[in-house]
Amino acid sequence: MSVREEKTGFVFTGRHMAGVMALFFGTIISVNIVMAYFASSTWSGLVVPNTYVASQQFNAKASAIREMLASGIRGELDVSGEAIRYRLTLPVDQPVAADKVTAHFKRPVGEHQDFVAELSALGGGLYGVSHAVLPGEWIVEIIAVKDGKTIMHEAPRIALAGGRMILLDERHEHPGEGGKK
Repeated sequence: MSVREEKTGFVFTGRHMAGVMALFFGTIISVNIVMAYFASSTWSGLVVPNTYVASQQFNAKASAIREMLASGIRGELDVSGEAIRYRLTLPVDQPVAADKVTAHFKRPVGEHQDFVAELSALGGGLYGVSHAVLPGEWIVEIIAVKDGKTIMHEAPRIALAGGRMILLDERHEHPGEGGKK
């Protein structure tokens, strides 16, 4: 006669192992899907539509920037409350007139709150517009054009906090100052 031994308590079977594997890999896959969604929904990652064409235009753009820097024109941005102001001057604080000044406000991450503001001439080299700007970090691309030619193009990085504007990029150079801040 044989004695049959019965085990009591929990027995880990193949079904349990399959469940552990499904939960483990299900967690990994779920996290990857969530991260991929957030990565694709916040910033397009697109700097230029066609890098080959942009590389061919590089020398012409570099030459135009050297010419613009040689003019000595400086720009000064001020954002407070709902007022956006931009002053164009020569190094001796002589005002500079422009036909068109635009400020493209871009968030460093995300494009949902980006906007373009067309600044009007207020006199004495000062240009402005009334537009609400939300608090936080911004990259402000400012382009001033006179007689169809760009006379100023800069993109300072700023932060708005408590109604004050703070220049974030300490390396930001104003043209005509020889790269010194």
